[in-house]
Amino acid sequence: MTAMPDPSDALTPLEERMLAFERSWWSRDADRETAIRDEFGLSPADFHRQLGELIGRPAALDFDPLLVRRLRRLRTSRQRARSERRSEPRS
Repeated sequence: MTAMPDPSDALTPLEERMLAFERSWWSRDADRETAIRDEFGLSPADFHRQLGELIGRPAALDFDPLLVRRLRRLRTSRQRARSERRSEPRS
């Protein structure tokens, strides 16, 4: 028996737009920061914070598995790189 999806975890239209933006932002004429401000009315930092929370949700993975897995891998590799930089001895 499969579990019923939790309707409270469903993506909002804004969250779907955020994932669609991440899927295709590189094809736009505007630079990324300008496109984020124009499309969402958010600072790039706020957009990325919300996106980071969004890609952790099962509903996002269901919506676009390839994109969400890629974004999760990027996040993990960036976290690993930051951690390695912090642990390097300073000369």
